Amino acid sequence: MSCGPRHTERGQDRPLVGRASELAELEAVAAQAAAGRSRVVQIEGPAGIGKSALLNGWCRRDRRFEVLWARCRPLEREFAFGAVRQLFRPVMESVTEAGRAALPEDAQAVARRVLEDGARPESAAAGPHSGATALDGLDALALHLSDRRPLLLAIDNLQWIDTPSLRWLARLVTRADTRPVLVAVVNRTGEFRRPDPLFAELVRPDHCHKIALEPLDVPGVRQLARHVWEAEEPDAAFAAACHAATGGHPLFLWGLLHHAQLAGVRPTAEFRDRLRTVTLSTLDQEIMHRLSQGSREAVELTRALAVLGDRKPAELLAAYCGSGEAVVRAAAADLWSLGLLRSGGEPCFVHEVVRDTVLATMSPEELGRAHAGAAQVSHLAGRPDEEVAAHLLAAGPVEGAWAVPVLRRAADEALHRGAPDVAVTYLRSALGRQTQAAERGPLLLQLGVAAGHYDADLALSYVTGALEVLTDKSARRDALGVLTYCLQFSRRPRGALSGVDRLIAELCGETEHGGADRELVLRMRALRSWREYERPAARTPEPSTPVSVEGLVGRTPGERQLLALHAFHSLKAAVPAPYVAELVDRACVNLPVFSHDLFPLHYFVAQTLFYLDELDRVDRFIRQLTQEVEVKGLELLDSSLSVLQAALAWQGGNVTEALGTARTAAARRPAAGTRPYATTLDIIRINALLEQGQLDAAEQVVLTRSPKEPQEAGWERPLFLLSLAALRMSQGEPRTALALLRECGHHLDAAGTVNPAICPWRSRAATAHLALGDGPAAHALIEQELDLARQSRIPRAVGVALRAAGRAAEGTRQLELLDEAAHVLTATPARLDLARTLGDLGVALLRRDDRGGARDALQRGLELAGECGATTLADRLRGPLHEAGGRAARPGGSLLTPGEERVSTLAVQGYSNKQIAELLVVSLRTVETHLTGAYRKLGIAGRHHLAAALAGPSAQPSSRRTSSR
Repeated sequence: MSCGPRHTERGQDRPLVGRASELAELEAVAAQAAAGRSRVVQIEGPAGIGKSALLNGWCRRDRRFEVLWARCRPLEREFAFGAVRQLFRPVMESVTEAGRAALPEDAQAVARRVLEDGARPESAAAGPHSGATALDGLDALALHLSDRRPLLLAIDNLQWIDTPSLRWLARLVTRADTRPVLVAVVNRTGEFRRPDPLFAELVRPDHCHKIALEPLDVPGVRQLARHVWEAEEPDAAFAAACHAATGGHPLFLWGLLHHAQLAGVRPTAEFRDRLRTVTLSTLDQEIMHRLSQGSREAVELTRALAVLGDRKPAELLAAYCGSGEAVVRAAAADLWSLGLLRSGGEPCFVHEVVRDTVLATMSPEELGRAHAGAAQVSHLAGRPDEEVAAHLLAAGPVEGAWAVPVLRRAADEALHRGAPDVAVTYLRSALGRQTQAAERGPLLLQLGVAAGHYDADLALSYVTGALEVLTDKSARRDALGVLTYCLQFSRRPRGALSGVDRLIAELCGETEHGGADRELVLRMRALRSWREYERPAARTPEPSTPVSVEGLVGRTPGERQLLALHAFHSLKAAVPAPYVAELVDRACVNLPVFSHDLFPLHYFVAQTLFYLDELDRVDRFIRQLTQEVEVKGLELLDSSLSVLQAALAWQGGNVTEALGTARTAAARRPAAGTRPYATTLDIIRINALLEQGQLDAAEQVVLTRSPKEPQEAGWERPLFLLSLAALRMSQGEPRTALALLRECGHHLDAAGTVNPAICPWRSRAATAHLALGDGPAAHALIEQELDLARQSRIPRAVGVALRAAGRAAEGTRQLELLDEAAHVLTATPARLDLARTLGDLGVALLRRDDRGGARDALQRGLELAGECGATTLADRLRGPLHEAGGRAARPGGSLLTPGEERVSTLAVQGYSNKQIAELLVVSLRTVETHLTGAYRKLGIAGRHHLAAALAGPSAQPSSRRTSSR
């Protein structure tokens, strides 16, 4: 087993006795982890009970795991991934260049940004490392290490861990479900920052085994005494007296026994009356008594160690104490002779209880002054900014203007590492320490940027404050970009944003009438236009001098934004696609990387390309943004990219992938507030569940979101109504569906959205009318949609409208329309719509007794439905195909490759991915690829549905009737 230096330093002084049952518990949990089931073990107890000694003692006996250690300290609670850096730095420092190159790409990025002391980013506004991406990279690194050898992450003093590290550990345990990973944590009883959901998630009973250490019993006390009096066997009565005097507490026992030995006591019954009672208070008294025997310089050194922390260099301790290094070394030797410091290396207390005792002698005012002094000497000594900032957070007032720049640099470093919440903590402290009025605006803006990584509403409060005091034009432009970005992700009640709306209106007035520079005018108009799209009620008066987009070439951020916005508004109005595409191309020429000052350029470029069916470009766009998130992204942006990925999968007809991605994104816990575009995730889940015949599950999505329905209709509302109407139609409620579709159309008309490529509500309403026997109304709606689709010149929209027209027609005309729809859709990425159309065409041909043509169309439709994972459609097509003389593959039959069948069969039998790889002599990645392919073809979400899917349709009865869409 590879163990770091903390292993030896924590276990060298005291033997491990009386812990046989606890060691057996540790061994049982470790065996489960080593077998491929990630586990957590929590060792809890009061100070000095032997928690660290137990973990170290077990580590010395076990040889299966690669062990990475971290020991958390009070001063490091605000460090960005402080515990993570302790865990991984030693192993990364020992890796060769070739070994680094073999690491997963995400792990290499984390090694560069989170673990190493690289160059800091130039500014926070340039964009830090994404917190979400940092967690992904740490996952990749840990899992890579666990592939080589079972991995043990040992974290001592968990009660002092930094939040980013705790967030990652809680996440890792679930991500590493089938990997040999053991997380062992040690914490003091009752000293954790409760209530803490991250701590609760880490020690959740279903994957965590808790060991609550109790005091030693009398036999354990006797074993410890035997270790102290090596040449003499302790008497049972003497051991019982020692137990009574200390309650069996190991730290108290150790102090009692050594004190007794030095006093000439022998471990026999006649000496038991000379033992004194030892408790925490008497231990404190003993520590203070020993300190009183030391020199004044020794007492000063204990205070320095208590404030600065263990193992600090002698020159820093000397600067804090106001003495020389030789004096510090002499004082350290004095304290070692008194039994208060460890031997060897830089000065370090023998136990945290000594530090606690020293700190308890200092009043809050004294402690604040001590940390202020520590901050100043650490700053002058060139210590890392985050170390200086940690003292500043605990300090009272400090002299000079140096503190604010230190805190701002520490915030930049925290953002760089992917810990925006830590950056906000530093910047809040800086805001309270500002000495010049001119610092307030830039500080508020920097706070807005940092908070915007994870909490849009918090960021809004800072950015609106910054806009009220900033006078620099460039800074105001940056602030506008942050404001727009945060407004996109804000989930405040609509009424709570009225103050922001008023500020935007005022800024619009200033830029239109106050002689502002042209770029600021363009930026404000882009902001207003985007705001009205997101919130139609937040309309502002039209500008007095409209800007023609024909004269814009995309040289500046403002021009690019207006071009992208105009492209999307033109798309909504069903302006011909070539013109819309030309506007997007002008906005995207040499498209720069994402930054606040470009928002919402990327947003509307992606939306427009999405509805133009340029899905390959959207996919490349997402990949580009995802790569940029690794360096400059935000957690909120990363969440919105997950939504876009799910929508892209749905638009491309990948039902299973869309459902899985949407479920994963919906289950992802935002750092604060609610996740962006939760309604869009609900829409995708409802649509995908309908295609898989899971009507009850789709209804549950509707029920769980209804209480959170916004009062004001945004752009997501009509799309949700469209999906809800589809659910009601599938449940046999066409009248309810029609009412929902009419409301959907009303919202779209009010927003000027008539393009059926965005929302084909008319063809859906026509289907409801036909179900209710109202043919004329259905034909009128279909004709409108077909005209608008042809006007927009978007093939998918045309094909969908043609299919609706064909379903409503009869005879030869029906075949012509459906055949034309299939021909149009074949050239698009709309695979699911094509599968539906081919199914309708096959059924129509079968009615005309064209069994050969019907067989071909139905076979193609069934194959497409299977590839898409649309099980409801596939089940519906099997009957007509059989009637036409075709043979439909059963689920899990010929649709799967031989490799997929073998892997799926073993998975159903209960084998893990790793075990399947070993049985079939293939790589783990190959197993995962086969399973993913099987899930997609079978139209299921994951492993737990595999057995039923392979068993065939009879194993998956639908609890509710479905109708064709």
